[in-house]
Amino acid sequence: MPSFLLIRFSSIGDVVLTSPVIRCLRAKFPNAQIDFLTREPFAPLVQHNPHLNRIYTFKRDIGEVLPDLKEANHTYLIDLHKNLRSALLKMRLNGLVFTFHKLNFRKWLHVRLKMRALPAVHIVDRYLDALETFGVKNDDQGLDLFLPRHALVPIEALPTSHRNGFVACAIGAAHFTKRLPDRHWLSIGQKSPFPIVFMGGTEDKERGDALVQAIGAKAYNAAGMFTILQSASLVQQALGVISNDTGLMHIAAAFQKPIVSVWGNTVPAFGMWPYEPKNNHRIAIVENTSVNCRPCTKIGYQACPKKHFQCMESLKPEVILEALMKTLESN
Repeated sequence: MPSFLLIRFSSIGDVVLTSPVIRCLRAKFPNAQIDFLTREPFAPLVQHNPHLNRIYTFKRDIGEVLPDLKEANHTYLIDLHKNLRSALLKMRLNGLVFTFHKLNFRKWLHVRLKMRALPAVHIVDRYLDALETFGVKNDDQGLDLFLPRHALVPIEALPTSHRNGFVACAIGAAHFTKRLPDRHWLSIGQKSPFPIVFMGGTEDKERGDALVQAIGAKAYNAAGMFTILQSASLVQQALGVISNDTGLMHIAAAFQKPIVSVWGNTVPAFGMWPYEPKNNHRIAIVENTSVNCRPCTKIGYQACPKKHFQCMESLKPEVILEALMKTLESN
């Protein structure tokens, strides 16, 4: 019986994006041992996946879990991270290695020379290409995220004003240049016909509190108040989601929610747009394609290199809200 180890160390969105690989691999090999290796903070995203047999985690160093991995002696190592750390790990294990095309050179051409050399292929499909040898095919069922009962947030946890429907606004992102400016979120909150729930990590709580204070009772700040899976539970209950290019965007796609995806210094062409293959009519992309310095990086910066931040500053809250209404109407 073959055994597989899927490797993806981080982060929230990237781990969620591996879920079709897990599901399609299980469909092809219903009796195989299929395990997953990730960093401890991201384990909840796969911990309750019924298609996995075991989750291996580490806090800081792979050496923490290496003895267990050597003992498991997986037949195949499926590297969905493809960095130096995963390369060093593969050198220390015996399994036959398969990995995906990261397209780093093409991304470099796009960033540095503004050459549009990237194929219009989502990273999910590139992940699945790594399993082509095994005859694994994409079932086009989209992303998965399995929530245990204890992670479900009752609607009664929200203010009364939000219990008949709300829009989730993911205000966070790992890098500043991926974040819609707070003045735009303020305008969205003030003009939205629906109650708003601001979402993000503990680092976003202060921003969320300030926005709620300025907007009033129509807004509620959930940033930093819930675990990853509890935040996912709130996203699942939302009417729709407005999100930066961040993990909650992919969580929203896993629940097939209407999504307005807002892009700054990064671009959907990198292959990370919201993945809803059967419901892409419910996805709206908002970006300024005329900013000629964009994309300035494939990841993000803590400040705009050009000092003007026009990729985000030029976006109009009215356009974002209009896109939201259209996605909700198509739901």
